[in-house]
Amino acid sequence: MSYDPAGGQPGNQGWQGGQQPPYPPPPGGYGQQQPAGWGPPPGGPSGAPAQKSFFSALFDFTFDSFATPGLIRILYIIGTVLIVLGWLGYVVIGFSALGAAAGIGILIFGAIFALFAIALLRVSLEFYYAVVRMSEDIHHRR
Repeated sequence: MSYDPAGGQPGNQGWQGGQQPPYPPPPGGYGQQQPAGWGPPPGGPSGAPAQKSFFSALFDFTFDSFATPGLIRILYIIGTVLIVLGWLGYVVIGFSALGAAAGIGILIFGAIFALFAIALLRVSLEFYYAVVRMSEDIHHRR
């Protein structure tokens, strides 16, 4: 089945030269320029700066790249493990040295405190990461 603007006459496509008709214009028409700041950035995805590895960013003495984005994940894992190990240590000390009632209290209230400590760690690391991301964005706009 083909598109026939001539009204269904066989052999007559209704356009010049027997060629296919042009595609319909997109909404907004052909030849209209997009306003500045719209569309993909010049250069496309290949124009994005290459990310350095964690160790090359860590030992970059010119401070052209940031080590914080790679370091945040490691700091969060280490901080979470240390908070949980500290809580478990207090639970063991509570049960062995202070008795069962103190151990249960430390088990319950210590878990609540550990969750707040992990949340505080997460929020502070996200704050530092957001500052670094803003700095990267400002640096790339110059």
